[in-house]
Amino acid sequence: MKNSRIFVSSLAAVSLMTVSGCVTDPNTGQQKVSRTAIGGVGGAVLGGLLGGVIGGKTGRIIGAGVGGVAGGVVGYNMDQQIKELKEQTAGSGVDVTEVDGGNAVLVNLPDGVTFDVGSYTIKPSFRSTLDTVAGSLRQYPDSLIDVYGHTDSTGSDAFNQRLSEQRAQAVSNYMTSRGVNSARIRWQGFGETAPIADNATAEGRAMNRRVEIKIIPITQADVDAAQGG
Repeated sequence: MKNSRIFVSSLAAVSLMTVSGCVTDPNTGQQKVSRTAIGGVGGAVLGGLLGGVIGGKTGRIIGAGVGGVAGGVVGYNMDQQIKELKEQTAGSGVDVTEVDGGNAVLVNLPDGVTFDVGSYTIKPSFRSTLDTVAGSLRQYPDSLIDVYGHTDSTGSDAFNQRLSEQRAQAVSNYMTSRGVNSARIRWQGFGETAPIADNATAEGRAMNRRVEIKIIPITQADVDAAQGG
C-alpha cells in the first residue's frame, strides 16, 4: 500500500453534535443527543473533518465504493460498533474511544502485546484480537480507516519514523488479509512526534508506543458530495 508521507501535525477535532432528537446509547442504556444531523446539514460540515483523513476523502470514498448510510443510522451504528468492540476486546489491552467530537472511533493497540520491542512483526498471540477488529470493520463497511503508527522518543528520529511506518503498514496489511477492503485503508507513521504521555517515564513511553486505527463513518451525503451529486 502506498503511504502518504505528508505529515499531519494534528487532526481537527470537530464537534458536530446537533440537537435533532434523542436515541438510546447501547453502551450505557442512557438517552443521548442523536447524530442525525451528520446525514443532513451536518454532512457538509463533516466534510471538513473527513478532509483531514490521509489522502483526502473524495477519491477514497469513490475508490472504496463506500455506500454511505442515512443520517440517524450513522450515530446508532457507531455506538453499536463501539459497544461490540469494547466487549470483544475486553482484557486485551485495546482501548476503544470516540474522537473528533464523537464522530469517529479510535482503536488504540497497545505496545508490548501487539509487537516486540523494536519489531514490526505482529505477535501471534495478538492476532485473534486483530481478527476481532477486522471482523468489526467488515460488519460496518461504510467507513474509511486510517492507521497511525507512533513510537516513544528512544532512538533516532529516523529509526522511530521508519518503525512507526512499518508497524502501521503491518496492521493495515493484516486488516486487508482478513478481508477488509484495502481501498478503505490508508496508513501513516508519525514516529515520536505525537506523544500522548511523558517520554521521561517508562509508563509514559509505553503509552506513546502504539498503533491507532481510526474509523471514520461515511454518510450518504458524503458519498453524494464525492460523486459531485
